[in-house]
Order: sequence, then structure tokens, then C-alpha cells
Amino acid sequence: MAWTEYNIMDQKLKFIARILEGEKMAPLCREFNISRKTGYKLWNRYKTVGNEALIEQKRTPYRYANKLPLQVEALILDTKKEFSNWGAPKIREKIKRRFPEIKLPAISTIHAVLDRNGLVKSKLRKKKIYEATGTHLSDPDQPNELWCADYKGEFMLGNRQYCYPLTITDHASRYLIACDSLATTKTEFAIETFTRAFKEFGLPKTIKTDNGSPFGNGNSLYGLTQLSVWWLRLGISIERIVPGHPEQNGRHERMHLTLKKETTKPAASNFLEQQEKFDKFIKYYNDERPHQGINMKYPSEIYKHSNRIYKGVEPIFYPFHDKTVQVTRCGRICEKGLKISISRAFAGQELGIKEVEDGIWVVSFLDYDLGYFDEKNSRIEPVGNPFNQKVLPMSQV
Repeated sequence: MAWTEYNIMDQKLKFIARILEGEKMAPLCREFNISRKTGYKLWNRYKTVGNEALIEQKRTPYRYANKLPLQVEALILDTKKEFSNWGAPKIREKIKRRFPEIKLPAISTIHAVLDRNGLVKSKLRKKKIYEATGTHLSDPDQPNELWCADYKGEFMLGNRQYCYPLTITDHASRYLIACDSLATTKTEFAIETFTRAFKEFGLPKTIKTDNGSPFGNGNSLYGLTQLSVWWLRLGISIERIVPGHPEQNGRHERMHLTLKKETTKPAASNFLEQQEKFDKFIKYYNDERPHQGINMKYPSEIYKHSNRIYKGVEPIFYPFHDKTVQVTRCGRICEKGLKISISRAFAGQELGIKEVEDGIWVVSFLDYDLGYFDEKNSRIEPVGNPFNQKVLPMSQV
């Protein structure tokens, strides 16, 4: 507890005096109605600074974080005036060499000083790396040539939790491969669903989705995500519809209408019960419901498992490249002083780099050329979208 409000200085004097006379801390703190922590704090301060310990200490900081001394800020501005084209790193280094005794702030703080005083010429704007426009869309008539995937719009269960059903269908046969009751659209849960589907049904040649998470990402190179990069590693091509045109995945959307009508009105009380409703719907949709689009047949009468067995990702080799490099967790290539931003979608993946001209390198993933960088640039320059093509990667030929 705190000291009583009246005559705080006198209270502290009496407290310290009685400690000096040899009284015990615990009973004395009880008498003065303070905690032992407060008592020991005052006693230790008294032993350090003497009577100044009895003066009430200000609770406001004597120095605010990121608040520079005026002299240092003036020195930064004077140096900028002298070297008007220099940025924060050079200005800091110049001051450090001229005045080694001064404790300098970080480069980011110096940049903030310059910015605050209107001395930063331009601010880099975060630009959209990839503008989703859709890709070539195929219309195969054989099972496993094309799978379609999407999340049916979220809905609330009886326990007030939201459910995000992840659905997968075979384009040619209309076969409903998976309908998983998920609590989120995070990548790791989507990968679990697709892994189970791949193990049970084999691998498709292509998967078609929209551009939303976790299938696409407008701030990533070519809109790729960890999920779509994983598909590419498995030898699966990618198709994406044009944003705002769900009719380009019309067969799958039509299935969603039936799914919603049969399983979500009313919704189940929890995820387990909802998954049971989805499982019954899968059986009904594949084995009991005739489809006009396939001459009133059942999807199970047409669909057959893929002959491409799921074996996980295979090692990557780049025999025609100069180096094989691994992308860091933050999505960069860090190689002998180089720091080239690629995309977090490739985190942990191995890429091939090859010098095609003096100081200019091409970056490749599998059989795709992602773009170029030079040794003075910190970001890859994309080429035309290598994934928007009709031909299959070499791993599928």
C-alpha cells in the first residue's frame, strides 16, 4: 500500500529513523501501513543517496524514448544541409567520423528527423507486386485433369463459432472429393485437407481457384502463396479465375448452392456435428444424386482415382544453373553479401540462379523463370507471368 497523504516527508523521516534504531522491517511496515517492498525500496534508496531519498521522486521520465538532445538533432540537420543528397546512413557515418565521442541514434531515428523536417525527397510507396487478372482456363473432359477448390462462404454454428468449409471437386465428373469443416482459412489447415485428398485420390494435373487467401496473394510474386508453391512442387499446375467472376468456376459454385441448402439450414451445433452433415452430403452428392451435366449419371459412375500417386515433394535439382540457393524465412536470397527479396511464398524452397550477363542473374523455380536481378538491386524484377500458360511443366510431361 502507499504512504498516507498527510506529511509524507515526516512519515519517511520517522520510518528511516526507526530503521536506524534497529527496529525490524516487517512490523514497522505494518505500522506505517505500507508494503515491505515499499519499505525496502525507501531504505535501499536512503543507503544509496542519503536524505535525497526522502524527496518525492517524479513519476514522469526525465527523457522520452526517441527524444533526441537538441544539439544532436541540430547536428543532423546541419550535416544534411551540407550534403543535401545524402540519406540517413551516410549522414550518420559522417557525424560518427567527425564526432566519435557523440552517442548517435539509429539510422531509422535519423531518417525520422529528416522526414519530420521535410528533408526526405520522396517516400517509397508499397506497390502491389502482382495484379490478379486470371489465367488460362481449361475445360478437360477426363477425371483428375482439373480439380476445383474454394471456401464456401463462412456461416455460424450453434456454438457461435464460424465455420469455413473447404471444398474440392473434380471438374469433369463433378465428383465431390472433399468438404472439410474448418475454423479458419489459414494455410496449414488447407494443406492438411489437400494432403488427405491427394493420399486418397492421387494428384490432379491442375487445380483451379479464385485469387483469395490461401490460394492467392496480391502482395506476393505472381500472386503465389505457400499453398500454391507446394502444389507446384508436387507437379500440379495452377489456374485462377478473373477476380469478381465466380461464374468462371461455375460448376463448383453450383455445388456450393446445393451444399448450403442441404447442410447449413439449419447449421449444426459444433464442428464435429457439422462435419458429419458434410460427410453424409458427400455420399449423397456422389452416389445418389443424378447430374444433368453428365447425362443424369452419378459422379461416382464417372470418377476414377488418379494414377499419379502422392509421394510428397521431390528434391529439386538445377543442373544448368550456376548455384542452388535456399530462400530464407523472410523470403529473401542471402548469398555472399546479396540480399534479394523474392517472396515469403518461397520460404524454405530451393531456387536456381544463373548469371546470364555480366552482373545480371536469372532466378528459376522448378522449370519456371521467376525474374532477374542485378547485384545493385535488392528486389527481383518479374518477367511475364510464367504460370499463365497452357503447357505443363516438365515434371508433368
